[in-house]
Amino acid sequence: MANYIELTKYIKKNINIGDEDLKIVLSYFKTIKKSKNDILLSNGKNSQVSYFVKKGCLRLFYMDEEGKDVTRYIAFENQFATELVSFISNEPAQETIQVIENSELLYITHDDFRHLLKTIPKWKDFYTIYLEKAYVNNSKRLISFTTLDASERYKQLFKINPNIVKRLPNKIVASYINISHETLSRIKSKI
Repeated sequence: MANYIELTKYIKKNINIGDEDLKIVLSYFKTIKKSKNDILLSNGKNSQVSYFVKKGCLRLFYMDEEGKDVTRYIAFENQFATELVSFISNEPAQETIQVIENSELLYITHDDFRHLLKTIPKWKDFYTIYLEKAYVNNSKRLISFTTLDASERYKQLFKINPNIVKRLPNKIVASYINISHETLSRIKSKI
């Protein structure tokens, strides 16, 4: 189970789960390596997989009404990523999942995830915590778009998640905090 050390730590950090149940949960995850710019899920396809990032980076993005690419979520090491609305509702995804850096991932299928919810009571606790964190993060980001100016959003991002600023291209950083690439360049030149 050496391949699953990070995932084991992540699960145990969020729930108190017995060793036997943990072994069962881990047995449903598979390993995959993906290259930079690979697309894991295209807009319009059903999200049938949830990914855990062992190494690398994934981003979820969509195209707005003007055809501009908007980054909604970025997952680095020890984070999960899936197009959650599609994963839950089984409707076509409105977002795309793209590999931003060469990545090593663990993944679980929708059916296996649901099976674990029925058979491992603690997995329901894990899922509840995961959904709550996703809701809180999305709400905070949405509120920041209306209450903070561009410079404050950048400073907040740097404080909360400096990896995004340090590891990703300015185009993605700007897209993530909902500002233009030019505005981001001006902000960075003043800091």
